[in-house]
Formats: sequence, structure tokens, C-alpha cells
Amino acid sequence: MLSPQELRERLGLVRLVALDVDGTLTDGGVRYAGDEELVRFCVRDGQGLVWLRRELGIHLAWITGRGCPAVERRARELGVEHLVMRPACKRTALAEVQAALGVTPEQTLAMGDDLPDLGLAARASLLCAPADARREVRERADLVTRAHAGDGAVREVAEVLLEAQGAWTRLLEQWSE
Repeated sequence: MLSPQELRERLGLVRLVALDVDGTLTDGGVRYAGDEELVRFCVRDGQGLVWLRRELGIHLAWITGRGCPAVERRARELGVEHLVMRPACKRTALAEVQAALGVTPEQTLAMGDDLPDLGLAARASLLCAPADARREVRERADLVTRAHAGDGAVREVAEVLLEAQGAWTRLLEQWSE
């Protein structure tokens, strides 16, 4: 377990946020309407990701074992630079994204909910998990959110990161005027 000071120091170095999608950005449910897959995203999570990009210049990557047109659309809407769907290995996929961006594992924060996401953790200095993540992931996580997946967990991490890098107060002031 990291001390609060060590967590803050590591958060200060983050330049890339790599997220799982199903069970992290969504509640993990799969819904179909005929042949179309329906995906529910939390708008607060999306706003947090936009702030990370806009306020801190943080790169965003979504690395998901599944994927569908709805995920592609939401990634485009939020300005996600790297969307990797159905990779053979999440660890390798993250390594390729890091190489393309010139970002190190020490500058990477990963968030996931299930065992395949531990591959992301292997390439990141920080692992975050939603409150309802698998026990094995929560036990390895440096930060476990109070919120559940698809219901503000990513926003919670975004706010911690914005605060650690000095942008949260500025955002509060901007929206309070």
C-alpha cells in the first residue's frame, strides 16, 4: 500500500491514463437490441476524461477485451487518442501505446476491474479499481474508488489526478464564477 505522499508523487508524474472499458467505464453488462450492442456510459466519467485532456494534456487510451461501434463512438466523442479493441494481450497493447506516445510506465495510470486488466497494471506505476472490481484487482490496486464501474468511478480517479497536478482548484473557480 502506498503512503499518501507516495501516491501524490506518482499521480504528479502521470501523462497517460489507460482504461479498461467493460466493467470500468461501463457497468459491465452486455445489452443487445437486435444485432446492435447497447452500451451505457456515465457522463460524469466522460467529463472527467475531457478535463484530464484539456487541463493537464494527459493522453487517454482505452484497451478493451471487447468492443463495438458504441465504444468507438464514445471514444471519438471524448477525444480518446488510442482505442485498442480485442487485443491478444492488454500488457502488450499498453506497451505499444506507451512506445507510440513516448510515455514510460512511471508516467502511466491504469484502471481496470478484472483479471485481464492486471496486464495493464504490469505497465503502470499506479493501478486504480472501481469499488465493484474483482477482489484480486482491488487487493493490488493503489486506489479503489467509492463509486462503482459505469457510475462515476473513472470521474473519481480523474478528480484525484486533477487535484494532485494542481488543476482541480482552477476548475472549481472556473465553474463557480
